[in-house]
Amino acid sequence: MNRNESPLSGSRVVVTGGAGFVGSHLVRTLLEDCAVVVADDLSNGRREWVPPEAEFVHADLTDAEDVADVITGDVDVVFHLAASKSVDTDRPREQFESNAAMTHNVLERMRAVDVPEILFTSSSTVYGEAPRPTPEDYAPLEPISAYGASKLADEALLSVYANSYDVTARIVRFANVVGPRLRGAVIPDFIDKLRADPTSLRILGDGRQEKSYLHVDDCVDAMCYVLEHAEGPVATFNLGTRTTTSVTRIADVVSDAMGLDPDYEYTGGERGWTGDVPKMRLSIEKLAALGWEPERSSEAAVEAATGQLLAEMPRRTTTAR
Repeated sequence: MNRNESPLSGSRVVVTGGAGFVGSHLVRTLLEDCAVVVADDLSNGRREWVPPEAEFVHADLTDAEDVADVITGDVDVVFHLAASKSVDTDRPREQFESNAAMTHNVLERMRAVDVPEILFTSSSTVYGEAPRPTPEDYAPLEPISAYGASKLADEALLSVYANSYDVTARIVRFANVVGPRLRGAVIPDFIDKLRADPTSLRILGDGRQEKSYLHVDDCVDAMCYVLEHAEGPVATFNLGTRTTTSVTRIADVVSDAMGLDPDYEYTGGERGWTGDVPKMRLSIEKLAALGWEPERSSEAAVEAATGQLLAEMPRRTTTAR
């Protein structure tokens, strides 16, 4: 870990989406130094992932009254992770409006009760198909999914509240985060498929999709580091690694970890799904200049996450997809 001492010692913080994959890991780290309130509707998370030391509130953040119940005047920082996350949703308008409503409700409530600071988790999807490695000041930002568009709109809302209402905003744009509790992503998908059929693995796209993978431990550490060291009313940082891993290489890592040698079946095309950005690597030089580096490379993150997920995920009885 790069972080030595938290600036949040003795503080009261709210983590929206704190029952989810990244959120639950963040909550566990924050509890070392401060009181934590988790606000989550459990659409993406699980109640059992929330540590018992945290206060849990079942809240729909698209409802301003629910937000008001969670964000009170004694809160020092809000970590806003809650979002509708599917990149290939068949309800893009609903996703966009839901994410915008959640972020607006959070910011408006913070303004109303004078909560001074927010850290918002954005995404590499705001860049669309940009040259690599992609720096934070790359323009124009042209997302190719409703999810990416919603994250970009949320960032704009944070800029408004930071520059007009004295809310200090920290924005972190994630690469692909992996680790324990990850669901609905390539590593757990491959594990499920190979447990169902150890002889064959169906891979979406052509397998040459190549992206940066960041272990959740490094991700949480970077978030806390940004909160402590960033300056200005709005500060935006990429969180990722300097290296990338292809989908076929991930298939190799998972197969090897399971002691299998399956045949690979590719669905074809350069994208795995609608809205997929097949090549992604974020520049992390801005965060490195601030003094933070990830402990694991992209492949090391994939390898560690694979072992952790194999130990954690229950076996299924479904047939191969």
